[in-house]
Amino acid sequence: MRFQPRRQEDPEINLTSLIDVVLLLVIFFMVSTSFTVDGRLQLRLPQSSAAPERRLADAIVITVTVDGEYRVNDRVLANSSPATLREALERIAASRGGTRGRQVTVRADARATHQAVITAMDVAGKLGFMQVNIATLQGESVAAPDGGH
Repeated sequence: MRFQPRRQEDPEINLTSLIDVVLLLVIFFMVSTSFTVDGRLQLRLPQSSAAPERRLADAIVITVTVDGEYRVNDRVLANSSPATLREALERIAASRGGTRGRQVTVRADARATHQAVITAMDVAGKLGFMQVNIATLQGESVAAPDGGH
C-alpha cells in the first residue's frame, strides 16, 4: 500500500465576520463619543472686585446653613421648606414697602447643598426681588473639606 502524502491546504481566514465586528465597533465608538461643540453655549462668568460693594441698609440676608436650614436676617425659621422661606420674605418685604429695589443676599455655608442655595434664590426671584447676590469671602484660599488631604 502506497500512501500518498496529503496536500496541506493553506488555512483561510474568513474576513467577512472580522469586517462586520470592526464596523460595529466603529459605529459604537462614533455614537458613544461626545463631541465638543464650542460656541453652542455662551457663558459670561461673574467677576469679583477687590473692594466689596456697599451693603444697603434695607438689604435682606438669607443664610443657608450646612444642614439646609434657612435664616432670614439672622432669624431662624420654623422649618426649612420653601413655603416658610417665602412667607418670611413676604413679611419683611411688606414691612419695608415691597420688593422693588430691594437687595437680597444669600449667605451659604460652603458645605450647604447646591439645591438649598438654588431654592433660596428661586423663592426670592419668584417674589420679585431683582437684585439677588451671593456672599463670598475675599482673599481666602479654597481648602478641601477634609483638610486638604
